[in-house]
Amino acid sequence: MKAWWGSGEPWVWLAASTVALCLLMVFSLLAFIAVQGLGFFWPAPIMQAMHHTPGTAPTRLVGEIYHQDEVPVSRLTKAWQAPFAAHQEVTRYLIKVGNREHYGLDFRWVLKAHLQDIQYPPTLSVVERLEWGNAYGDIEALQENGVTIAEGEAVWEMLESRLQRTRDLRQQIKQIEKQPLGRIHFQLEKLRLQARKLSLQHRLTPEKIAEFETQRREQEALSQQLHDQLAVLHQAMQRDSLLLREMQGQHIVIPLAKVVQIIQPNRLNGMEKLHYYGLRLWHFVSSDPREANTEGGVFPAIFGTVMMVLIMSIIVTPLGVMAAVYLQEYAKPGFWTQLIRISVNNLAGVPSIVYGVFGLGFFVYLLGGNIDAWFFPEAAPAPVFGTPGILWASLTLALLTLPVVIVATEEGLARIPRSLREGSFALGATQYEVLRYTVLPMATPAMMTGLILAIARAAGEVAPLMLVGVVKLAPSLVLDNNAPFLHLDRKFMHLGFHIYDVGFQSPNVEATRPLVYATAFLLVLVILVLNLTAFWIRARLRERYKSLETM
Repeated sequence: MKAWWGSGEPWVWLAASTVALCLLMVFSLLAFIAVQGLGFFWPAPIMQAMHHTPGTAPTRLVGEIYHQDEVPVSRLTKAWQAPFAAHQEVTRYLIKVGNREHYGLDFRWVLKAHLQDIQYPPTLSVVERLEWGNAYGDIEALQENGVTIAEGEAVWEMLESRLQRTRDLRQQIKQIEKQPLGRIHFQLEKLRLQARKLSLQHRLTPEKIAEFETQRREQEALSQQLHDQLAVLHQAMQRDSLLLREMQGQHIVIPLAKVVQIIQPNRLNGMEKLHYYGLRLWHFVSSDPREANTEGGVFPAIFGTVMMVLIMSIIVTPLGVMAAVYLQEYAKPGFWTQLIRISVNNLAGVPSIVYGVFGLGFFVYLLGGNIDAWFFPEAAPAPVFGTPGILWASLTLALLTLPVVIVATEEGLARIPRSLREGSFALGATQYEVLRYTVLPMATPAMMTGLILAIARAAGEVAPLMLVGVVKLAPSLVLDNNAPFLHLDRKFMHLGFHIYDVGFQSPNVEATRPLVYATAFLLVLVILVLNLTAFWIRARLRERYKSLETM
């Protein structure tokens, strides 16, 4: 036994077991998040039952069983405890009943014992809407301009074509609002700022005023034409509607203009459920959020996260590489150089919220405020760069991740054999030429390692972003077809902040819980894709300079 302990083999097994345990915990966490999040998009069956509580008349209950748990009998009201006197716990269901405009809440807790005659009729429908959440009930008629044109099963023969027509009209409206109409509003604001700038410079002549007025009238005429076109499209969208009978027998008229999707989940077979599951997943990653981020998709948050990481990478990589090159290749060893290295290492341990406060004070208020005063006085009092935006968020995270890039790059430079430098000098190369053509190319894998670590940390940060640019809902993406195309002054959405907002700021907690898991899993996938891209680039660079490393 003494020889075995002395051989060091127990420590090898301990290290291997620790690594295996860590990997198991990581994969278990990812699997839990994936199941909880991705399972939300699977079409669940719709239940119908009679709900009968002591002292009340039975009522019809229709909805989706969301969750089931056991509660102590002591937590029930005294009127309900008597039938369960012989039990310690009772089963209760969390049922999503929808029809929020009628009942106020999407969910109801009911005891399993209070449900009678539970059925799953194939005629029950789920109507996913743009507003007021889902509607549950029986579709009784399809109407055109208020006149019934189909009833019963005949509705489904005409519904899909009518719904596709509405989707096409909605897409046309969205394209007009975001592209030509958005461009016109952008040009009108640009004309206003140009006129104000000339006025502040006392160069606004009557000729210029007349020119601006002519251009403004032209843009407003185009805007009026587009608004007339939108009015026609909106009118056309209001043509068709559904008549739905909800669980209490009331009839609800639902315009198809407000409908996203309609299904009868109790009728779907396995392949149809899988098809609908794929549609809901695609809708989640490709559409905009709605209903205060509790429904819809997360595309703006995905776009904002990736865009911020790319801008941050473009900023932090050259700064980190230049700092590492100076410390390793040019700075003389001594007290000050050692002090700089210690300071860089200590910066890596500063809490991220401190960087956010610094970014707000220095980048936004000081730097951005001066930029507005010098270059955008015509926009006052509205700030341009003197307000949080994606540029300041990227700079703040670049500052946060700079120590990681510096340390990784410096380690890579230190591993390059001294003989390669000396051989280059012997051939007559200058220090700059040695650095550019020999040292830096061989250190690119280390640079990519630093960038990978920077991306992994920056993509998941939330606290500093709340101060320097991220918002709950951004009306426009930072990249569009209006010059200068990339608008660094705009605020943006971020997956990490979206998780925080949906999970902790939403009043509809039960509805948003699956979205928290789904968005968290999506954030992990985004970071994984960004890191795998950087890994692939690093592998290519390492293979390219492998022969030099063995010299």
